[in-house]
Amino acid sequence: MYMIDRQWQMMSRMQSTMSEQAQDLRSLRGDVKNLRQQLNSGTWNSIPDASNKNQPATTESGYPTFSRARAVAQEPDYSTGGWQVSAFGVNLKTLTPLVSSDLYASLVQQYVLESLISRDPHTLEWRGHIAEEWKVSEDGVRIHFTLRSDINFSDGKPLTAHDVAFTYRFIMDERIAAPRQRAFFEKISRVEAINDREVEFTFAEPYFNALSLAGGMSILAEHFYGRYLDDPQTFNESKGLLFGSGPYRLADPENWTPDSGLVELGRNARYWGPLQPPFDRAIWRVIENDSARLTTFRNGEIDGYSSRPREYQELLEDSSIRAAAHNFEYMSPTAGYSYIGWNQLKAGKPTRFADKRVRQAMTYLTDRERIVEEIMLGYAEVAVSPFNPRSPQHNAGISARSFNVDRAAELLAAAGYRDKNGDGVLEDSNGDPFEFELVYFQSSEDTRRIVLFLKDLYARAGILLKPRATEWSVMIDLLDRRDFDAITLGWSGGIESDLYQAFHSSQINDNGDNFVGFSNSEFDQLVDDARATVDERTRMPLWRKAEAILFDEQPYTFLMRRKSLLFIDKRFKNLEVTRLGLNRGMTLSLYGGFPPIDTYVPSSEQVYPR
Repeated sequence: MYMIDRQWQMMSRMQSTMSEQAQDLRSLRGDVKNLRQQLNSGTWNSIPDASNKNQPATTESGYPTFSRARAVAQEPDYSTGGWQVSAFGVNLKTLTPLVSSDLYASLVQQYVLESLISRDPHTLEWRGHIAEEWKVSEDGVRIHFTLRSDINFSDGKPLTAHDVAFTYRFIMDERIAAPRQRAFFEKISRVEAINDREVEFTFAEPYFNALSLAGGMSILAEHFYGRYLDDPQTFNESKGLLFGSGPYRLADPENWTPDSGLVELGRNARYWGPLQPPFDRAIWRVIENDSARLTTFRNGEIDGYSSRPREYQELLEDSSIRAAAHNFEYMSPTAGYSYIGWNQLKAGKPTRFADKRVRQAMTYLTDRERIVEEIMLGYAEVAVSPFNPRSPQHNAGISARSFNVDRAAELLAAAGYRDKNGDGVLEDSNGDPFEFELVYFQSSEDTRRIVLFLKDLYARAGILLKPRATEWSVMIDLLDRRDFDAITLGWSGGIESDLYQAFHSSQINDNGDNFVGFSNSEFDQLVDDARATVDERTRMPLWRKAEAILFDEQPYTFLMRRKSLLFIDKRFKNLEVTRLGLNRGMTLSLYGGFPPIDTYVPSSEQVYPR
């Protein structure tokens, strides 16, 4: 059955390719016919390049985001071809942009969707990508982009300023399940396509991250996604509506489903860039078990492995691994953090975690130093807040709470929790025991060990933690329904973190990401003021004040920031750690537009067939 399925997929791809080639030939014949008519009528002015509509500019400045990739392409052993094969530890729920809400889907989408501008991974400066230039008004509320004239979507149809304006309208349509994106884009009052190549974003007020928001927006094709404005429910319930102008594409951008446990993207033969992407295919296999992923990596079936701390040293001493793989150990400047979120509002009613003293006590009872040393083996650091401790956003006067059982007991007693019947379990004023479920991802061995460690710690303080191991798709559903007591997850990081999405009270409802129900009016105002302050010297003190409130309120117990412990097959060349992390594939895209892929595998070392 597997072989038959693979043969069907190959035939489907061949049929699709042949159809597209026929379409391109028809277009080419049309260009030749028009040229003949112009020659016969005497109106010919210049010969269009019918053989290559996406002919690259002759100067480096014409393709600024490709500068690194073009330099690598000059290496003597540079070659295109082969496959890039990765693994996800979770099964994706959907690949549809806007509807998807997890990091994994975003990684895939960035191979297919593109943005107007992109960050340089070394300087962090913005560079033009789909936009060749932009201008920001003096008051900071208008940004005018001029698009390149040679951008096509993967079906050959041009990408224009009208698609940019459509993307904004699509996101802001209340019928589309995009509450997270609308939370950010509500800062924009209008996006207007002036003509095919010029588009202007107008903000309702100054916004510190305006250029990143407008320039980093993933552009959707109106001719593909526009139909779903007439049928938004189909879009909202879809699993794989993924289509764009990027270097890779889904063979069938309408009917992908997560059932196969595989995401396979093929090279976009119509890609507009000066270089074709180095790999014929980009593939992600779903392998939820940590040990199974390691075995698959050892067997050479995937190209990289993100190691758990406990096995990292063993792998470094493994001669077969050393011979076959590079290893990278670093704390990314944009590293996110893991946390325990305490749900304050469940089924419309306040929970025991609605009391700030209880949340503070839970943090005092969470021995994060031991978690870092004994479970993470020192390959992590205790997190203080959402802000990186080395960021100018961080309030230097705040340091992480240390493990303190006595202080926790005082806070819990003040909140009405005491052991009233001598059974070793705290009860509230109604005599109900202090017990709760902690939801965690079932396939993460490190998380399982942390949860069991905390279960023992909390029990000594009279609190009953009930571990609830859960599948990834179920976790997402629980978050959307706010149907949990506590949950442990992680947020990815950024160059400058915006607290609005996860903690502003406006994001509690409509499937927003403030799923713990945190609400503080002073905090909201500080976040609003910080976001509206363009001057960095004035903005940073506002972030620090907001951070101080989060530290006091503890809507999360901020657990830790982990080091990346990666092994990458030595066949891959030009790997390096940049200011945005390792430049493998397009993981850098998470931080504001992707730089084109600048890694490759020499032809003599390509394992997978062309």
